[in-house]
Amino acid sequence: MMETMTKDHVAGTERDETVTGIIVHQPHPEFYEEYERWLVEIRAVCQNFPGYLSTDVIRPARGNDAYTVIIRFETVDQLQAWIESDVRREFMQRIEYALEKGDRYVIKTGLDFWFTQPSSVATPKRFKQYLLTLSAIYPLTMVVPWLLWPMTRGWSGVGAILFGKFLVAAIIVYLMVYLIMPRYTRLVAKWLYR
Repeated sequence: MMETMTKDHVAGTERDETVTGIIVHQPHPEFYEEYERWLVEIRAVCQNFPGYLSTDVIRPARGNDAYTVIIRFETVDQLQAWIESDVRREFMQRIEYALEKGDRYVIKTGLDFWFTQPSSVATPKRFKQYLLTLSAIYPLTMVVPWLLWPMTRGWSGVGAILFGKFLVAAIIVYLMVYLIMPRYTRLVAKWLYR
């Protein structure tokens, strides 16, 4: 059985912000090889849809028999178009018999995805979240002000200093949300969710 999500399920998102779909499938163990082949096929087709950015797969490990597929699109509407497409629906019909709990997914944007995983994947320990975030932010607090220094060094007065600090913070947050954390959490996913 496929779960159908409407646009109402994407609460609080901007229609033009990068979006992540988290899809959880639990194939019967005897169908793992077939499911793996199906994943390769559907991923190749998905890449042709407008706004597609990337796909990652977290395979079953340590007592967890679910596959978690993380798919990213440029906008909520583009991801929704893929999720609701006839092409995806046909692919789901082809593999539905092999899935124990059907097709389950959620849609996340921005900061939501840094550390939020579907219920089939354990939430990372707080100390890992802390270490990962610190290791990403600390270098940025050194590099961003240094890069902006030629532009801001002549600024004087409380207003200019406050604006300079705001500019540094805005750049760091932007880099964290849109560039660094989505890739960084993927890179260290095995350690983070272990």
